[in-house]
Amino acid sequence: MLNRAVGRTMKWLCLCISIAGASLGPGVEAWAISEPRPATDDPAQLDFLTRHWQVPIPPQGEPPANFSSVEASLDPDVCGGCHRAQYEDWIRSLHSQSMGPGVRGQTMESIHDNPKIALLCYSCHAPLTEQQEQARKKEVASSRVKKRQRGGRSLSITAPDGEEAAPRLRTNRAFSAALQYKGVTCAGCHVRGHQRFGPPKRSGSIDNSAPAQQLPHGGAIRTAAFERAEFCKGCHQFKSDGYTLNGKLLENTYNEWKEGPSAREGKSCQSCHMPDRRHLWRGIHDPDMVKQGVTVRLSLEKVRYQVGEQLRAEITLANVGVGHYAPTYVTPKIIVRFELVDADGKLVENSAHEERIGREVTLDLTRELFDTRIAPGESRTVRYVRGVDQAGLTLRASVVVVPDDFYIQFYEATAPKTKTKEAKALLEQAMREGRARSFPLFTEDVTVS
Repeated sequence: MLNRAVGRTMKWLCLCISIAGASLGPGVEAWAISEPRPATDDPAQLDFLTRHWQVPIPPQGEPPANFSSVEASLDPDVCGGCHRAQYEDWIRSLHSQSMGPGVRGQTMESIHDNPKIALLCYSCHAPLTEQQEQARKKEVASSRVKKRQRGGRSLSITAPDGEEAAPRLRTNRAFSAALQYKGVTCAGCHVRGHQRFGPPKRSGSIDNSAPAQQLPHGGAIRTAAFERAEFCKGCHQFKSDGYTLNGKLLENTYNEWKEGPSAREGKSCQSCHMPDRRHLWRGIHDPDMVKQGVTVRLSLEKVRYQVGEQLRAEITLANVGVGHYAPTYVTPKIIVRFELVDADGKLVENSAHEERIGREVTLDLTRELFDTRIAPGESRTVRYVRGVDQAGLTLRASVVVVPDDFYIQFYEATAPKTKTKEAKALLEQAMREGRARSFPLFTEDVTVS
């Protein structure tokens, strides 16, 4: 039973991260450089994002004849030659590690056994066509899907098992393993058909400083769409008809933001995760970032307790600055723990009490066990009650953040079932790295008797 459940999760784990961006609209022509900057509520920005975030990102094709090898390159190391500050941020970010050992340990087998799932993983973790071993054939018809015309419309009839037909694939001659390993690259956000795109200048201007032919890589097309929360939506939000548990979308970060105070105040994802246009994308893995968004308060009913009295303490966590639920998604957990230590510094037996804040789901993603996440502006209190049976007791209270909690459990279950030693080694490496990313958010010892 566990083998079957883990097998389903192998299909779903990357799917949960990436499927939200897997069905954006068809490609159309890019804006002309001379177009005026659209207003904040101009639907042209959303139209641009639909065009910009086709999945996978279409092949760049042959570069313009006048491009140098530097201008034609998709390698972020090459981009860093001119855009050094952005590169130095990116190389330290999790975007540069999005094809880390956990994802590679899964996709190196699934690209052969179930390429559809691997390609869904890549749609967010390595979105350029040039980063993917296989590419979809231009003809999309499948032996498992028949189409016929009725009333001028093309109707798709799916195979009896209800699953979507497997895509027709071919070996991708443009594939670069070196580029794949670099994850979400500069080109992933900024390059389409060798044309560069980016946000308006800090002055608000979208104009280039000189004619395009006089600028490196032909200058850039600038649009305020880069400053919208919707720019991040494709990889951080399931569609309304996406996978749900307990009536809630599995990935719902954008909607959590949209329904909260940050959206009403005009704060986008970039306001917190890319302040001053820094390419760091700091989040749950960053202790300082978490401390800015979540406060912790320990309180006790009394300063000191006598033997025979009931010790009552509580820790309250408040989401004072996170624009979405704290934590969002099913992966991270915040662990609140109380325990008593005696006068000799030894843990008092059976005195520990621990609660997990987050959205806990089964490893096969079929059931939600609990959801204790904290919405923006709200708080959650964990209480501790225990009889005091001796003098000299110290209450030890702690709050620990485990950013990769679900993945650690998942890799523990799946690593022994991989087919190759290399895949197993990668998942074991991902486990070690995941455990090392945990950090204390709060610790305090209080003498209570």
